[in-house]
Amino acid sequence: MTDHPTVSESKFRHAREEAVDARRTTPTPQTQSKSYALAFQDTEFLLRDDLRPVRFQLELLKPELLLDEAKIASTFVFYGSARIPEPEFAQARVDAALDDHERKVAERLAAKSRYYEEARKLARIAAQFPPNEAGCHHFVVCSGGGPSIMEAANRGAADVGAQTIGLNIVLPHEQAPNPYVTPDLSFQFHYFALRKMHFTLRARALAVFPGGFGTFDEFFELLTLVQTGKMKRIPILLFGKDFWTRVVNFEALAEEGVISPRDLDLISWVETAEEAWAVVEDFYADDALDC
Repeated sequence: MTDHPTVSESKFRHAREEAVDARRTTPTPQTQSKSYALAFQDTEFLLRDDLRPVRFQLELLKPELLLDEAKIASTFVFYGSARIPEPEFAQARVDAALDDHERKVAERLAAKSRYYEEARKLARIAAQFPPNEAGCHHFVVCSGGGPSIMEAANRGAADVGAQTIGLNIVLPHEQAPNPYVTPDLSFQFHYFALRKMHFTLRARALAVFPGGFGTFDEFFELLTLVQTGKMKRIPILLFGKDFWTRVVNFEALAEEGVISPRDLDLISWVETAEEAWAVVEDFYADDALDC
């Protein structure tokens, strides 16, 4: 029996080659016109309002493809404030306060600095979950890529040499990725909606620490997805019961009838990394985590 001939992947030149040749065009009034540029090389064209659906698709597709290539099967997502200080710097913030109001705020933030260490410890535990036989990784630590609680999460994974994801967003003020995000898993988004979609697509567990508007937005959207059955239930670990019950009266929502009392069971209250991981282990005790 003779071997079958090898069939090449494509008979056509790769777009990358065409793009290089397109830039070598001899300058003429025609070739220098914007209309002549290849559509995918024309940034001005791609930024038109009419192309918003295409940009949506690109922001969905780029991280999806790269995470697939990295064999990221599931993630452990961390939400929390960008303002809670690392413990060793907490007192310095208090000492730098210029008046009583600033001092009280700094003291409240300093009291929450212990959650930096809890986020880091939990990330360290999750990041050591072994890949399966196919080399797929589960519970890969994923954060918003910024400072504070986000940094602590990525840092915990980096502590044990694990890869870790950062999903940054373009803001009017600069927000650079924290140094602990794996460079090849560091993404930047224009659209909040697409960023939040990537937070949820692979999420197998969620840890929520004290935070502000951004944390509320991300936390309540995921909670709503699970409550309404649009997303399968996952462990939703809420750190800091004193904080959360002070700023949100969950019980009152049930008493007022705007949520079901059963909806409160979607939340697991925890204070330590060990408590949080125990909830995750119990939740997935009988579940095989495949690619």
